[in-house]
Amino acid sequence: MRDSVLLTPTEWKLMECLWASSPRTGRQAAEYMKKSALWSRSTTLTMLRRMTEKGAVQSGEENGVLCYSPLIKREEAAVRETDDFIDRVYHGSVSLLVSSLADRQELSDGEIEELKRILHDTEKEKK
Repeated sequence: MRDSVLLTPTEWKLMECLWASSPRTGRQAAEYMKKSALWSRSTTLTMLRRMTEKGAVQSGEENGVLCYSPLIKREEAAVRETDDFIDRVYHGSVSLLVSSLADRQELSDGEIEELKRILHDTEKEKK
């Protein structure tokens, strides 16, 4: 189930809290989210419950206190979000994405060289 979990922007905020340090108690997560996103305690606890039901977060008792941990690694979530974005916006075309970025943003010489290196390495891996 969690392989197909896509996170909303709001869920990303809470996941960043758990990726930064976990397990966290509901109180610790609420304190973090109050400082970073101005969330109330009830908002944080509601989100933790929903994300547990969604399969993005797990809860378990430690020393009589309910604690939360991410079920998804940040890198895995980033890859899924990127794949979803490329599929939705660029119809699966990475070259269209790169072209769009290059047209809209001035790339430094270093970035151009890095892109060439990535393409060269990808081409070598395919052989």
